[in-house]
Amino acid sequence: MGRTHSNAARRVNNFFDLEYQPVLKAVCDLDAARAQAFAAQWGYESCETDWRKLIARQDIDMVDITVPNDLHREVAVAAAKAGKVILCEKPLARTGPEALKMVQAVERAGVPNFVSYNYRRIPAVTLAKQLIDEGRLGRIFHYRAKFLQDWTISKDLPQGGPALWRLDAKVAGSGVTGDLLAHCIDTALWLNGDLEQVNAMAETFIKQRKHTVSGKVEKVGIDDACAFLARFKNGSLATFESTRFARGHKALYTFEINGEHASLFWDLHDLHRLQYFDHRDAGRVRGWRSIHVTDGDHPYMGKWWVPGLQIGYEHSFVHQLADFLQGLATGKSARPTFRDALQTQYVCDAVLKSAKTRRWEKVPKVK
Repeated sequence: MGRTHSNAARRVNNFFDLEYQPVLKAVCDLDAARAQAFAAQWGYESCETDWRKLIARQDIDMVDITVPNDLHREVAVAAAKAGKVILCEKPLARTGPEALKMVQAVERAGVPNFVSYNYRRIPAVTLAKQLIDEGRLGRIFHYRAKFLQDWTISKDLPQGGPALWRLDAKVAGSGVTGDLLAHCIDTALWLNGDLEQVNAMAETFIKQRKHTVSGKVEKVGIDDACAFLARFKNGSLATFESTRFARGHKALYTFEINGEHASLFWDLHDLHRLQYFDHRDAGRVRGWRSIHVTDGDHPYMGKWWVPGLQIGYEHSFVHQLADFLQGLATGKSARPTFRDALQTQYVCDAVLKSAKTRRWEKVPKVK
């Protein structure tokens, strides 16, 4: 994530006409050699090995948090107290109460804040949002999403440490729920409104793994797979599924939305296309159409190449940074803010709770 965010900061002003321009002042890493190598590769002016020193620096206006989840709250609260603008990687925190402290800190300090749920800024997904908001789908009946990976299947894979902290519950907070389903949930809330109830099941297929730091075989506390049913406030029904044990899938993220008039389908593996079906088309030509989202009147695409030439995953980070910087200039916050991401965290908490209670659980609403 440090690379994706740094790449966005280097490229955003090449393609977007913005009042503000990011200056890469300092990169922070516990390992000085690694920080220096990263700084040299990405063009940072200096390095720090203590994030507290970085936040205390007067030449730092914005702090971009891409550390493991267990440090999000501490870094964000300190940055807010120091009056820094804050951009934070998802999920906002490990738990709802932890995330709430972050929301309170940034709002108390009055500092601009943003959470990197980048899939909102993929042009085809943004186009889906526009079509829904225009009422083209009519009443929504169904929402289904899945995010499948296969990288943790091996029982010999350890947990913990700089590379594998996502498998350590103390650091990550949860497994696929906070890492993958959080993306699905954020997109769903943005496209289809609030979720009210969830009914989940989760499984940890490999119960013990060697810990990279301690060297001991320890209990695995994260969820390897999770699936849940849900009800939206608008009355639509939903299914969500995520796993790291789907052999053959590296990052299969898809969603489909069915409405009374039309349906939408999107696939991360074909991210520049939006599949669209409209029942109001004449019967003899009615069918699914593939919209190649590359024209100048499509979201963000007028900033890039000529029609027909597509963009990729990394561009979503450029788009979100452009929106965030534009928000700073206009005083209108880009979203999702910390408060928006808190609602996603509440859904994740409800999902994990339901997986334990084996009951329907209500999703708390952000006040």
